[in-house]
Amino acid sequence: MTEITIRDEFIKLGQAMKLAGAVESGAEAKDVITDGQVTVNGEVDTRRGRKLYPGDKFQYNGKEYSVASRQERG
Repeated sequence: MTEITIRDEFIKLGQAMKLAGAVESGAEAKDVITDGQVTVNGEVDTRRGRKLYPGDKFQYNGKEYSVASRQERG
C-alpha cells in the first residue's frame, strides 16, 4: 500500500490520484473515476471531487493507496 500525506483537512480524489502517481493527469483521473474503475473505502465512487480525509483508502489498477495527515495530533 502506498501512503500519500496531505497538509490540509482533505484532498479531492482526482488530486489524490495525481499526487500518488496513479494517473498522469487530471483528465486521466476524471476518465477512470467516472468509468467506475476506482474504489474508495471498498466502494466504487464516480465523483472526481470526492473528499478524502486521513484514514481513507482508495484503490485503482490493482494498487491501494491510503491518505495520511502531515499535521501532528496533540
